[in-house]
Amino acid sequence: GFQFMKLGGTLMKPTLYAGAAVLALTAGSAMADGHLKFAPGEGAFNWDSYTAWAENAPDLSGQTVTDAGPWLQPEDDVFRSVLAYFTHATGAEAIYTGSDSFEQQIVIDAEAGAAPNIAVFPQPGLASDLAARGLLHPLPASMGPWTVDNYGAGQSWVDLGTYADKMGADQHYGFFYNVNVKSLVWYVPENFEDAGYEVPESMEDLRALTEQIVADGETPWCVGLGSGAATGWPATDWVEDIMLRTQPADVYDDWTTNKIAFNDERVVAAIEEFGWFVGDDAKVSGGAGAVATTDFRDSPKGMFNSPLECYMHRQASFVPAFFPEGIEFGEDVDFFYFPSYEGKDLGNPVLGGGTLMAITNPSDATSALMEFFQLPVAHEVFAAQSGFLTPHKGVNPETYLNDALRGQADILVNATTFRFDGSDLMPGGVGAGSFWTGMVDFTSGKDAATVAQEIQDSWDALK
Repeated sequence: GFQFMKLGGTLMKPTLYAGAAVLALTAGSAMADGHLKFAPGEGAFNWDSYTAWAENAPDLSGQTVTDAGPWLQPEDDVFRSVLAYFTHATGAEAIYTGSDSFEQQIVIDAEAGAAPNIAVFPQPGLASDLAARGLLHPLPASMGPWTVDNYGAGQSWVDLGTYADKMGADQHYGFFYNVNVKSLVWYVPENFEDAGYEVPESMEDLRALTEQIVADGETPWCVGLGSGAATGWPATDWVEDIMLRTQPADVYDDWTTNKIAFNDERVVAAIEEFGWFVGDDAKVSGGAGAVATTDFRDSPKGMFNSPLECYMHRQASFVPAFFPEGIEFGEDVDFFYFPSYEGKDLGNPVLGGGTLMAITNPSDATSALMEFFQLPVAHEVFAAQSGFLTPHKGVNPETYLNDALRGQADILVNATTFRFDGSDLMPGGVGAGSFWTGMVDFTSGKDAATVAQEIQDSWDALK
């Protein structure tokens, strides 16, 4: 995989980064009382649970909760508009400060004993490091069981937010808020309709559809691994998704931490299964030999070309940035969940990433704010204004900004397992090195077992 979040954000909507001085001026508190973005009672928001919570919320007037994270404009102001509802209910001031060097800054501040109350981490690695150094504080005890019950794949989200403390004991530190989905297959509805194809509901169906398209004399897939120095990363997402669909999640975890070898037969089988889709000239646009050299940004365009070059493209939620201009979601393009095997009983696993909040400086007001984030409205107000996704089952899908986000949220809510991009969890030399180049070798004709052995050798060399 590849951390496309930062690039994805800027590509989807060009962002203007203000200078530090301007940022300092805008790092002010959430809007004063009476300046709520959406008036309670209006729209499709879950106001009842918010009102009930607000009626019983503690009076925290005069207290301040500070939040720091990586969100810059426009997300920073959207987040502040969420915090305004906390202020409205409790009287506490909630201040968010965004920084483009957040990951360096939070370490410096935490070490100096000057951390904000809450830190928003773009991924779990850094949070886990700080927890091990005794610089994070566990979430309120109720949040673990609450997450299990209220998030799609709830146990996964608790596990992904649970890290060893300074004594080596596991504690629940991370609450996920704003996540993203990679397990998507994009297609053009009109092309499917014209050919009489149905959206596949299972991996068995997807394989049958792939064969059907070939039998009809057409090409099912567009796949491109080209990405400059990062060439190969799109293939790692495929292999990760296939691992989650062919093995239990704990095997996936053991693979990403090298508790099982990269050349374990289960991993080799997943690479070979990827090869089933892309190693056959008839199944992929330009033939199998073109996969490694086709740029990932150009690859999806085949679905829109005339004559048609392919029917499907598996890629994460950022990919519309590379579609031809004027393509309208729902009308000209849509996606379906990269399906699981009906015959394997592994549920509906989803691959993706996400932002988590952790307590870096505890207080009563901080605990109250964390409780506030359990309310659907704390997610809906963000979802109504930005490219926000949550696994929160209580959120009204109508509040999402558009159908594309609604469809991804549906996948998240119905997931049974969620896992982070495996290559991001591996050491850089493997996850952003030999795994990428190994996939290029594999799609260029080298056999899976040899490639897997070479990747394992490179991992051993790092130890």
